[in-house]
Amino acid sequence: MKIVFDESFLDVYTSDPAASPGRLESILQEIQDYEFVKPEPSSDEDVLLVHTPGHLEFVKNMPRIYELAILAAGATIKASRIAFNEPAFALTRPPGHHASPNSSWGFCYFNNIAISVRKLIAEGKIDKAVIVDFDLHFGDGTDNTFAEDERVEYFHMPGGEVNSISDFLKGEDYDIIAVSAGFDKHRDDWGRYLETEDYTEIGKIIKEFSEEKCEGRRYAALEGGYVTSVLGRNVRAFIEGFK
Repeated sequence: MKIVFDESFLDVYTSDPAASPGRLESILQEIQDYEFVKPEPSSDEDVLLVHTPGHLEFVKNMPRIYELAILAAGATIKASRIAFNEPAFALTRPPGHHASPNSSWGFCYFNNIAISVRKLIAEGKIDKAVIVDFDLHFGDGTDNTFAEDERVEYFHMPGGEVNSISDFLKGEDYDIIAVSAGFDKHRDDWGRYLETEDYTEIGKIIKEFSEEKCEGRRYAALEGGYVTSVLGRNVRAFIEGFK
């Protein structure tokens, strides 16, 4: 199990909750016993696998955000490559699942998971992927990206229905499982749905189906989760089940 991380992600690049000070630090405190690897920025060409040239230029007009967003996309791409040998978790920000091809909102700029999946397909490494999103909020950007792409199925876990992930994964065929890992459904975060141990169960479900159906290939990237007193424990709980 590898954690893909760069210290640049600790920068407070805006005033939004995803960029708040102490957020990623609370996660790092809980997962220091895992092996960390550094990412490289993605290329603009990688971003253009999902986003329009106009959207890319829009983000480039915010130089510091662009620098971090391109690194977050690169970190998720690196996690997707590691997944062919072992599971990986991209500990990144900005998040990505509200970034559509030509727009973004909800603290997102580039759709990290979508870019990584599209790159695996473009390189011929996979034919079919599924994306599991357990963030509090529906990943409209991811859904918009793949709405007409039969090679990728996007699933957002409703409410606190952890078992719905099993129902989805057992009904699909796929070469890899990509995960938008948001932790804002916790009972002490914005959503108030899940207990910490539920994240371990989510991780275990994804692990089991990946081993059964796609040779264990699985990776995740951080999306939401904003209450630092519980965020680190919740991320560790997921990783413990996922690894």
